[in-house]
Amino acid sequence: MVELVDDDVVEGVRGELPKMLQPAQGLDRREHDFCMRVFGVTGVVAKSSLRSNPSKGVERLIQEDGCPPKEAARRSMDEISGALIAIAVVLAAVFLPMAFFGGSTGVIYRQFSLTIVSAMALSVLVALILTPALCATILPPGDPLKHEGNSPFDRFFRWFNDRFDRARVTHERGVRSTIGGVKGAAAVYLVIIAVMGLLFWRLPSGFLPDEDTGAVFTLVAEPSGATLPRTDAALDYARQYFEKNEAKNIEGVFTVGGFSFAGQGQNAGIAFLPLKPFDERSGKANSSKAIADRATGTLSQYRDALIISFIPPAALELGNATGFDLQLVDTGNIGHAKLVEARNQLLGMAMQDKRIVGVRPVSLEDAPQLSVDVDQDKARALGLDLGQINQTISSAWGGSYINDFIDRGRVKRVYVQADEPYRQRPEDVQDLYVRGGDGKSMAPFTSFSSLKWANAPVQLSRYNGLPSLELQGSPAPGVSTGTAMKAMQEMQAKLPPGTALQWTGLSYEEQRSSGQAPALYGLSILIVFLCLAALYESWTIPLAVILVVPLGIVGALLGARLTGLDNNIYLQVGLITTMGLASKNAILIVEFAEERMRAGASCIESAVEAARLRLRPIIMTSLAFVFGVLPLAIASGPGAGSQNAIGRAVVGGTLTATFLAIFFVPLFFVSVKRCFRLDKPAPLAGARPVPAE
Repeated sequence: MVELVDDDVVEGVRGELPKMLQPAQGLDRREHDFCMRVFGVTGVVAKSSLRSNPSKGVERLIQEDGCPPKEAARRSMDEISGALIAIAVVLAAVFLPMAFFGGSTGVIYRQFSLTIVSAMALSVLVALILTPALCATILPPGDPLKHEGNSPFDRFFRWFNDRFDRARVTHERGVRSTIGGVKGAAAVYLVIIAVMGLLFWRLPSGFLPDEDTGAVFTLVAEPSGATLPRTDAALDYARQYFEKNEAKNIEGVFTVGGFSFAGQGQNAGIAFLPLKPFDERSGKANSSKAIADRATGTLSQYRDALIISFIPPAALELGNATGFDLQLVDTGNIGHAKLVEARNQLLGMAMQDKRIVGVRPVSLEDAPQLSVDVDQDKARALGLDLGQINQTISSAWGGSYINDFIDRGRVKRVYVQADEPYRQRPEDVQDLYVRGGDGKSMAPFTSFSSLKWANAPVQLSRYNGLPSLELQGSPAPGVSTGTAMKAMQEMQAKLPPGTALQWTGLSYEEQRSSGQAPALYGLSILIVFLCLAALYESWTIPLAVILVVPLGIVGALLGARLTGLDNNIYLQVGLITTMGLASKNAILIVEFAEERMRAGASCIESAVEAARLRLRPIIMTSLAFVFGVLPLAIASGPGAGSQNAIGRAVVGGTLTATFLAIFFVPLFFVSVKRCFRLDKPAPLAGARPVPAE
């Protein structure tokens, strides 16, 4: 990020070096060429080479304005300081609003915001203080662009500069045509904005991309009332599958019966699968997501239980599974039975929807329970205390703490409970007796109570104070979580009245972040506009800069759409970065156009000249930035989801913001000047008005 500003200074100094001074300050020709390459002639070592002029423009400045290196540094800083400060302010202003968002989204935003703002503050200090001093001290005098030798480097540079000069001429003709054909250019710009809006609307939403965390979870759910041996059989079936089909990708299988993320019970189980390091299972087919999808497809054929595999989310604090997480809430006081019926209807519709897979309840099913109904009138007639009745059956079947005792120096607890053979069957309750109030008589439970079986909930859950049932699921392969969530909302709308769907966990954060994104974009653009207006004390320059933002965003969205990304939080960071880079390119042109107008040139000629002078720095800087973030765009392995989202958005946005802006920014500058009637050149200093005859 620092090079984006520093190289502008380097190139400005180099453009002022006099041709009449020979490279004789202790540097031979080879060292001279090496120094030029280090400072960005090739754009390889210096990652963001920003040239003030093309090669022939540099020669013209060398021949006409020869001066020593220190003087060249001073003159270049007078020319470029305003643009440097404007670029730093804009890039910092774009990211600054991200630091003030709250919630989980704000935590992620804040990391990028503070890092980039700090980097830009350091960058502008280095560019204004250190880089000019280094240029004046290290750069040798002479023309760095002639390359008169016959080495392969010299021949390549001469060929490259010649081709670039031809491209510059073509670009200048294109700029003049764009300014001359305002209606056609405006139509193209409106089409670009329409495409941007369409891409925003069609791009599926998301929160965090799936990441390979090196683990897979497998959930086992047996029918209600199933015993632990049946659950263990299902876990063994899952273990055999993984050991046979995924042995090269997993390090082992650890199963737990009687427990799962849905709760504790004999009909619940879970398997944990730690995966091998990613370098031992390279390739998309061996990623954790692919392993879980294959397992779900095969294990779903098991008839005696529901077996689903999934991966943990990228942010472990926001749930235990990827996909979506919702609560079906009883808003009409319909009761538990009706709520379960509505949930089962929703599960049935979800199983038939091709956009969704693996929808499952995150709770244990209602199970048969033995209900002991105490006839209070009979109990009182027998002289029994209701508290004593409850304590008796609770202690016998559930256990009760009595006291502590010391055994060989250790404190141990004493619990009382009926022995196992006497609490296995419902009929065993007839062997329980309750002592009467007189302390002598004993009454059997059968004399004042009755037994019956009922299907009742194992656990009761509430969400925001209302009865609810939790469901989790995943989007089908190739479908985003936003699309899956929309499908669930459509299905819930078909249920009988009395229920509502509320998102929780990752899904809640996704809904919240999608609502924050428009406010973030709008606030960033507003702050950039106000900062530029205060910096230049003008409303026209900020308008010409802001109009370039859609040119970058459309490329970022197009890159995301073509590569199958969704509109997640990392893509939004990439869009903000693209907005800053697009504004930077516009500032480089608009700033120089303003200087030419203040020097007395016409509005159109100023815009064309600024576009010509800044063509090379814009292209070289943008290409250097593209190649810098390209590893993020093609990354694989752990963390690749977030890296791809940022990298691909920035690559696409930078390319369109560069190759469209070099034609549209001069048009924006001229159009805004004409709209505000400021297109007249400024009078030259010292000029006297001609008296009227």
